[in-house]
Amino acid sequence: MDVIDHLAAVRRGRLSRRAFTRTLLAAGVATVAMPLRPARAQSDGATFFTWGGYDIPELFVPYAEKHGAPPNFTTFGGSEEALTKMRAGFVVDVSHPCNQGLPRWVASGLFQPIDTAKLSNWGDVMPELIDLPGNEAEGGLPWMAPFDWGQTSVTYRTDIFEVEGEESWDMLWDDRYSGRLGSLASAGDAWWCAAIKAGVDFADIATEDGFQATAAALREQRPHIRVYTDDTTTLEQALASGELAAAMTWNSSAVLLQADGVPVKFAKPREGALTWVCGLMIHKDAPHPELAHDIIDSLLSVESGHFMIEDYGYGHSNMRSFDKFSEETLTGLGLSKNPLEILQAGHFQTPQTQEFETRINEEFEMIKAGF
Repeated sequence: MDVIDHLAAVRRGRLSRRAFTRTLLAAGVATVAMPLRPARAQSDGATFFTWGGYDIPELFVPYAEKHGAPPNFTTFGGSEEALTKMRAGFVVDVSHPCNQGLPRWVASGLFQPIDTAKLSNWGDVMPELIDLPGNEAEGGLPWMAPFDWGQTSVTYRTDIFEVEGEESWDMLWDDRYSGRLGSLASAGDAWWCAAIKAGVDFADIATEDGFQATAAALREQRPHIRVYTDDTTTLEQALASGELAAAMTWNSSAVLLQADGVPVKFAKPREGALTWVCGLMIHKDAPHPELAHDIIDSLLSVESGHFMIEDYGYGHSNMRSFDKFSEETLTGLGLSKNPLEILQAGHFQTPQTQEFETRINEEFEMIKAGF
């Protein structure tokens, strides 16, 4: 089977993203960038609006068993991009924000509470992840069903990048590797990570001093960055080929690369990693509200949780998803059966105003453009 056949197999749901990546690496074509998007199996079905990498059949086994195929998928590179698009009139059934955006998403008036009585897996969801600021709607129902949680840190090639002292965010500012460093392109990750590097407490991130210190750190970093992208596959392939020595990534990139034999490590920065919880919200005008609940229920299932933990290295909100994994395995993935152990060990993103989000996005676009 050649690469084109393998890509077709991924789109039909017969080959996992991990297996496909392994074939690329074996074939010596790790630097190519191909969009791994399943075909739209139900042109008139429900739509899941999500980050790239979550638009895969493996997360929708219960949904496909019930409805014959996965839902439709459309992806975004950052949650602000997603919210802006929906404010402009783009209507979907379910979308996938993270905790720091929850109050602003609710305030937009574009979403409806989730009827948890329609979710067979709701009783197994970790209550610590439900009880986020601003997540309670009228009647005690949640606006967002927590789904995945994890960290943003530095994935680096252990055979290329020589760590001096402790692992640190300084690694992505190291001029020894100028032109061989990569970063996520969304301010939703990069701005917050730069704040950690600059020593800005998240309680002060929206102050003028906090803003200027973070912007200065990002401008200092800019000459060293070879690529900004929200396509995690691009970062993974560049790390696999050795084009990049280190990059800002989520847990999944290190897990996927390690599984394919690439010598990488997901750093534990001495300053602390960026930690987050993401979840699922239903559009107020969702064309398929019943299917929307089925999308959420599938993503909350144990089957999806096993995939998220084993293949992506992310935490999952269903407490039963962890039962098949030993503590040793979870520790190796940087996870724990107690999410608070991980979330409180790093820097947990906190909700900010729309004005702050707009300002950092505008500033970061200027910085990436070299200004």
